[in-house]
Amino acid sequence: MSKRIPRSADNDYSDEIIAERQAFIEANTPAHLEHTRRYSFDPPEMAGNIENFFGVAQVPIGLAGPLLVNGEHARGEFYVPMATVEGTMLASYNRGMKVIREAGGVTTTVIGEAMQRAPCFVFRDARDARDFELWLVEHEPEIRAVAESTTSVGKLLEIEHYNAHNFVFTRFDYSTGDAAGQNMTSRATFVACEWIREQYPKLKNYLLSGNFDTEKRTSAVNSLKGRGRRVTAEITIPREVLERNLRITPEAMHYGQGITTLASFLTHSSNNAAHPANGLAALYLATGQDIANIGESNQCTTYNRVTREGDYFFSVTLPALIVATYGGGTNLPTQRECLEIMGCHGKGKALKLAELAAGLVVAGELSLGAATRVDKETRQNEWVNAHERLGRNR
Repeated sequence: MSKRIPRSADNDYSDEIIAERQAFIEANTPAHLEHTRRYSFDPPEMAGNIENFFGVAQVPIGLAGPLLVNGEHARGEFYVPMATVEGTMLASYNRGMKVIREAGGVTTTVIGEAMQRAPCFVFRDARDARDFELWLVEHEPEIRAVAESTTSVGKLLEIEHYNAHNFVFTRFDYSTGDAAGQNMTSRATFVACEWIREQYPKLKNYLLSGNFDTEKRTSAVNSLKGRGRRVTAEITIPREVLERNLRITPEAMHYGQGITTLASFLTHSSNNAAHPANGLAALYLATGQDIANIGESNQCTTYNRVTREGDYFFSVTLPALIVATYGGGTNLPTQRECLEIMGCHGKGKALKLAELAAGLVVAGELSLGAATRVDKETRQNEWVNAHERLGRNR
């Protein structure tokens, strides 16, 4: 018979119930808890972040930087905390950041923001579905007022609608302040849908999420319409800076990017970049983001060219970058400290963090993009050599 994990209805974060769960693990599994039981924060602070709490998973955090950013919300040099177990990764990002500094900084621009909940409305037939779309457009102001009545921060920006068969798939797009906003948008959209149900008798049923929000997954609709924040980071690197630091010419970088973009097309990849998920995941772990949001946040496009002056231009657009500086895991003690390193904890800082995240991606792309080539004279590869030297925990 299965044994139930110890719980307390009164206080599931007390020292007593935590010790009981730790003892339960040691009695019912092969594990002896030595390190996971050690932590420095107050367990009640975990309420709302974790259930059945018994300890922590300690992930090493390293510091990269400084990263020079010429943004509208992030300006100046920043040291970036990155949590990872992959050797060589911070060394690679540091190398990219050095190139960025010597080139005068990476320019970052927040182009838009929209967090979605995507209900699907079900009708008797396609004609009823079509008529509902017309009604939806006509009554969007009333729906907006109902949805926004549930939040002091969220604003309903748009209701997208897509018709298929007897279904109307929608995306309720919100601005969410400094929170990621998934819970905020769920509640606001639910209240709005209930109002729609009352107002529109021909509606047979609805799903609060019809899967058109493509949460925690890459998708074509997120590439075009965005999810979270849409951010572009771009830089022009003088030829001399590129050759001296990365030992590659602008022409060779451009040539390699063309080949890898073709490979991305052939494999139906979510992006034509080298490894945006690496830096984003490390930043997300360190700063208390929902790590599963990497599913859509790593989606991006890159563009590059050799300028008329012979320098190298590189740009990345991240259409679904989901970051928060308030709420969720950002208030946990270690995560808060990591956000404070960048001056990004609390209200009014989410767009700043989004710009830093985009700049971080550029640093990683520049470094790895140059490292994967094979030197014609030495027949050596920097990527392989670095992992042999720094990344093998034997």
